[in-house]
Amino acid sequence: MHVLSGKVLRIDLESGKVAVEALSEAAVQTWLLGSGIAAHLLRERLAALAHPLDAASPLAVFNGLLTGTYAPAAARSSWCGRSPLTGLWGESNVGGHWGAGLRGAGFDGLVITGQATAPVYLWLHDGEAEIRDASHLWGADTFETHERLRGETESRAAVACIGPAGENGVAFAGVMTGGQAHNRAAGRCGMGALMGSKNLKAIVVYGRQKPGYADPDRFRELVRELNAYIRARSEGMSLLGTAGGIPGTEAYGDLPLKNWREGSWPEGARAISGQTIHETIWTRHTFCFACPVGCGKAIEVKEGPYAGTWGEGPEYETLAGFGGNLLIDDLPALAAINALCNRLGLDTISTSGVIAFATEAMERGLLSPAEAGGLRLSWGEPGPVLQAIEQIARREGLGALLSEGVRAAAARLGAAAEPFAMHVKGLEIAYHDPRAFVDMAVNYATANRGGCHLESLSYYRGYGIEWPGWWEGPYERLVSGEAAVRLAIDFQNFMSTYNPLGLCKFMIKGGMEPDRTAQLIAAATGWEWTAADLLRAGERIFNLKRLINLSLGATAADDTLPQRFLTEPRPSGTAAGNLPDLASMLPRYYELRGWDAEGRPGAARLAELGVRLSP
Repeated sequence: MHVLSGKVLRIDLESGKVAVEALSEAAVQTWLLGSGIAAHLLRERLAALAHPLDAASPLAVFNGLLTGTYAPAAARSSWCGRSPLTGLWGESNVGGHWGAGLRGAGFDGLVITGQATAPVYLWLHDGEAEIRDASHLWGADTFETHERLRGETESRAAVACIGPAGENGVAFAGVMTGGQAHNRAAGRCGMGALMGSKNLKAIVVYGRQKPGYADPDRFRELVRELNAYIRARSEGMSLLGTAGGIPGTEAYGDLPLKNWREGSWPEGARAISGQTIHETIWTRHTFCFACPVGCGKAIEVKEGPYAGTWGEGPEYETLAGFGGNLLIDDLPALAAINALCNRLGLDTISTSGVIAFATEAMERGLLSPAEAGGLRLSWGEPGPVLQAIEQIARREGLGALLSEGVRAAAARLGAAAEPFAMHVKGLEIAYHDPRAFVDMAVNYATANRGGCHLESLSYYRGYGIEWPGWWEGPYERLVSGEAAVRLAIDFQNFMSTYNPLGLCKFMIKGGMEPDRTAQLIAAATGWEWTAADLLRAGERIFNLKRLINLSLGATAADDTLPQRFLTEPRPSGTAAGNLPDLASMLPRYYELRGWDAEGRPGAARLAELGVRLSP
């Protein structure tokens, strides 16, 4: 098998047993790697998923098929299990350099079960796997853990670790890599809590093994062509990073404002944008492994109350959540908020979402300062937000209410809180508004991990991006029709391959449509794949995750949106007055997917895809 080692580590932390298993090429051709093979393996163990934080509940960590090769931005690994936040399929994905380190160590993935009797970390290097004591690291933040573990193992090792939030079982705790200088987060769905429940502080990887290629000359030629093509279409991303999109999203009515209630905030958007970052606190560009773009932006705050804040700067989702959604236009404060979340090991989307919910609850008189750990939350004020983040990570004060996510917090506050609890299937909504791009409405409602923009990214079409030969031509972002449904499905199928391939989804923004991606796979593996084969694999994987969710108790009733998106239009801006007609789009979505009226994949379509109806 080219590219892969084909080796998977099975690690039982309770017994300390470590075993190496081989993956068949047939399994990889069917499911790819990453979250595809993880879903396949976890479905075989559904009984062990009875409770996300049970010792038997597995954590599956897999590189993508191309991770660690020199394909464009082939840096990513998938962290998968039953989500402590949603109770359903959980999947988080991270770039940086950890995935390349795992490949260098000689492994494609890990399946981890059991609970260690005391804190441990894994040290994977040169084909070897060790379980080491981490008692001295328990309680340490992610930045300190990163530096100390590099000192204990290898100075060039890549470290993936949890902070106090993961140790304390916060349902949206993430797994952090790269330390302070180049922090990257497997943020969504609470995989950090899953690690914490196993007393697993970190996984450290290092090695010099290199992937092989079926056609190295063709692969090299394709990568050279693709890198040039992507760079030419990504100049703004290279210069300003994802934060450069803040003014544009505000102009399109896409930026969340005041817990998704407001319509316009042009001056605030400019104040927190990538453009302002570049003019004020930016220090250098940062790159994930093999990336031709370099969207990361290192920052340093040298003046004012947040002086001394440095490291990886805030990305779009963090700025949208703590900036737009909380109306904070103080950029140095947002940099400090971002650094604190990374240090403590918290997903910035969910953390900002639960704090926005709590702020509105306090505004409505449903939550008192006494019930909020003494905090007085108000729009535009960063001080209480920093305190709230600390309390969430330690499950103290306000954190006792918010640490299980917005769905659980709303249930505790009562029926009056439900209309402004912004989540789908328990996952706080990512920061693109389905009232501005209605194709995202049907995606959010059906995305396997909940309110996730990355399962579709179809809103890229709204910003003028086209893929000749695949999606190009007219696009009506405010129209709830069949075109929106087909767009969502096509992008869900395509996006379902990118985590399994280990490629950064920003490469799609840079023009890597299905045909180019399939050519890359063929040159790396020798498989005679076409764009149709790739999209079929994506559809297969998407359906498999749907079946897992149905087995875990999800129903068609969960394929919905927060009430605010269905009944409260934005009051101003270019998307003002628009609401997605989910009631008309969802039945058509089911039909085009080959699912029944209850959202269950049909036996005929599953048979065509080669997916078993039951494990």
